[in-house]
Amino acid sequence: ALEAAGYAETLDWRPARFVLSHPDGPEIDLHPLEFAPDGSATQSSLDPERPFRYPAACFVTGTLGTAAVRCLSAEQQALFHQGYEPAERDRADMARLRGKFGVRTHF
Repeated sequence: ALEAAGYAETLDWRPARFVLSHPDGPEIDLHPLEFAPDGSATQSSLDPERPFRYPAACFVTGTLGTAAVRCLSAEQQALFHQGYEPAERDRADMARLRGKFGVRTHF
């Protein structure tokens, strides 16, 4: 369905993540997770011995179109944008988080 909408895969770091991009600019950055019964999750990394671990508290319910989906909270997304020099799209993402959710960001 996304290919029919013009999206193409532009990054493949499976099993950790992959990115689908549209020629007009939008990107879908997917990080497949395995959820535990307690709501926490694990994401594979490029180093199989060091997976990423997410506590249950960092997840909220959002919407994608009309579907309810589990996603990272705005606060957690802001935390993940620390510790590196941001690109212009990172600055734009953080501006959207501030505007929509009132989240404090460091840039």
